[in-house]
Amino acid sequence: MKTARPLPEALEGRPFTAAEAARAGVSAKRLRHGSLSRLGKGIRADSPTAGLPLGTRVRPFIEVNELCAASHVTAAELHSLPQRRQDNALDVYHLIRPEGAAHLDRPHVIVHRMKLYEDEVTRIDGVPLTTPARTWLDMAELLSVDDIVAMGDHCVRVPRLEFEGRDMPLCSMWDLQRTIDRHRGKRGLRKAKEALELIRVGSDSPQETMLRLAIVRAGLPEPELNVPIISADGIRHHEPDLSYRKYRIGIEYDGEHHGGEGQIARDITRSERYAALGWTEVRISKRHMVNDAKPAAAKVLVALAQAGWRRGS
Repeated sequence: MKTARPLPEALEGRPFTAAEAARAGVSAKRLRHGSLSRLGKGIRADSPTAGLPLGTRVRPFIEVNELCAASHVTAAELHSLPQRRQDNALDVYHLIRPEGAAHLDRPHVIVHRMKLYEDEVTRIDGVPLTTPARTWLDMAELLSVDDIVAMGDHCVRVPRLEFEGRDMPLCSMWDLQRTIDRHRGKRGLRKAKEALELIRVGSDSPQETMLRLAIVRAGLPEPELNVPIISADGIRHHEPDLSYRKYRIGIEYDGEHHGGEGQIARDITRSERYAALGWTEVRISKRHMVNDAKPAAAKVLVALAQAGWRRGS
């Protein structure tokens, strides 16, 4: 086999469509060369693609299919929405195609043909995909109610500009409700409606969402989320993940990153601050989240009872 001519630099190291290769001056003969992998009709790559960003991998599959956008699992990952990772996430892409469009049967692609409004498609780095609200509703077909709540919490939370580079939610509760209202009869709609009643603004992680749901399902009062402690002198202190201001109880979920030396020191300082303010700190870790987080709820119950809470009060 003759050595192939180098590809234009813009096409190297990523998948591309035959159409964009032609626009870059690549001949049909070069596209047939054995040095290029065929990822599907009209899609080629000069090297493995598994390690590339998802947007780079999925883009050509959208471009060769008219009227398509990334959706479902693929859109959720592009929006960085929390979800249980699929085993075939690297190999299969979910695309949405409006009702009435021709059927598509391509390798590596799951095509969903359903109602799709123009304002339910956005772009990230030039890649068309469903909006966060529409992605949330589509994922109700695939996830449990609790997982949909966690995804919804992430959509409506107010991010911290200094950490995430944005201070606006991905969407609002109104956006989620509107998306439900305009897709009557859609699969997963009942789960989405149930989840919407449980979504709250203020949860910073799926673990915090699952903890809150477990606490409420145990019959305990619903805690507030990331509300700052304000002492009697008006000074604003830290924000517990979940809290009961009436009972002066703060609940902190300690994720895996809390094992670092620096974080341990910060956690000790936080515990000392709780004590100085006359608050009770309830620390929850991964081991408390087993068995539907019943151990976590039990630990919160003890703190509430010690603070004077009684069922029915």
